[in-house]
Amino acid sequence: MHHITLQGESQPIIVGKIVCLARNYVAHAKELGNDVPSDPVLFIKPATSIINDGETMIIPDYSDDCHHEVELAVLIGRTAHKVTAEEAMDYVAGYGIGIDMTLRDTQAALKEKGYPWELAKGFDTSCPLSEFVPAARIGDPHDLAIRLQVNDEVRQDANTGLMIRRIPETIAAITRAFTLEPGDLILTGTPAGVGRVVAGDKMLAEIEGIGTLQVDVR
Repeated sequence: MHHITLQGESQPIIVGKIVCLARNYVAHAKELGNDVPSDPVLFIKPATSIINDGETMIIPDYSDDCHHEVELAVLIGRTAHKVTAEEAMDYVAGYGIGIDMTLRDTQAALKEKGYPWELAKGFDTSCPLSEFVPAARIGDPHDLAIRLQVNDEVRQDANTGLMIRRIPETIAAITRAFTLEPGDLILTGTPAGVGRVVAGDKMLAEIEGIGTLQVDVR
């Protein structure tokens, strides 16, 4: 079982699935040459992709172009099925920092053939996660500084207010297709500045009000 911790809770929370939102910041879509989608582009990482703060992310031997993508992670606290945007925030239990590690070369080859992305997105150690903070502690999740450094060099530096599709609309869109259960996570997309990491690098991600997430690369 793969788990996260929520501040104030004595027991770790077992994660079921991680639903991820692609192309949710205009500048990131543009830097990869992608159109901004009219409907959400969703994919799923398995819970086996999780590593926690201070652990090591391992680049698979089938890739030579692994990228970091820092994201605001949303923890679901109640079973959600076909919820409206107006009620969606009632289902959020907490917020954390996630890094959606992506094998860009593998993803490009898969996209060219029209195949799914999971080999590029869902491999073991591809989802570093911080400790989560209770939702009540974050006044506005759409106004948080979000940053990522590699070896003390700032790569990503933005604000969650730049999201195209906000959390309530995202939850509504996801739950039209997938029931979200307590312990499920949503990764809300990454801002511009994604880039390559190699073995020996150290990543430090930070989101205002949540804390930091530090991960070594091997």
